[in-house]
Amino acid sequence: MRRNNIDISFLIIVLILASNSIREGAFSDPREWLIDKLLIVPGIIIALSFHEFGHAVVAYKLGDDTPKLQGRVTLNPAAHIDWIGLAALFFCGFGWGQPVQINPYNFKHRRRDELFVALAGVVMNLLLAVAFTLIAKIYLMAAGDAWISSSTIGYGIWEMIYFVIEINLVLMIFNLIPCPPLDGFNILAQIFGFGDTETYWKIYRYGNWILVLIIITGLTGRIITPCIQFFMNIVWQFLF
Repeated sequence: MRRNNIDISFLIIVLILASNSIREGAFSDPREWLIDKLLIVPGIIIALSFHEFGHAVVAYKLGDDTPKLQGRVTLNPAAHIDWIGLAALFFCGFGWGQPVQINPYNFKHRRRDELFVALAGVVMNLLLAVAFTLIAKIYLMAAGDAWISSSTIGYGIWEMIYFVIEINLVLMIFNLIPCPPLDGFNILAQIFGFGDTETYWKIYRYGNWILVLIIITGLTGRIITPCIQFFMNIVWQFLF
């Protein structure tokens, strides 16, 4: 998810969803809830950092030095993490990093290059999911299913790898929703050629409200859940 600012209404929605998450998980089994959340943290940091790095490095390679000048062409999480976005992903299951700023006038082929930049984040998340699926397979073959199942450390490592895969898939699918300020909207705008029009900015102006609406109505869950199940079934078939 890429955004330039978050209005108060959006923060309220994040707080409501976070409160529901804590109430449903922490009150039923606080210890297990906390352990699961801590195991998710590496996956969140990796997914957000690589996602924003993808935007930055592609923009830079295509001729825009803005991300380079702002120190964004790096995998250092400190350059990409937005602490509110990190907390939102931790508690709510969706989040964002610091948006990568670009100057599209530096591109030789503006529409094409903006499309590549918009796609870069979700492609990076897909590549990470594939890479960690291979890591999971190697770990499973090397350590053995029996040891992973019986060892607290072994199972903890397995869960962290699993969460990296799942979070990258969630971030990829969520960002492909064609609603501003998500990457999916920018991808759609470049494909259909309205990325630099008044229509684009009119829709973008109300993007947070539209996103809030589809989140609180549960539409995002109906989109993301079946997609995650589809991809995780492929991962599971490969692993076992």
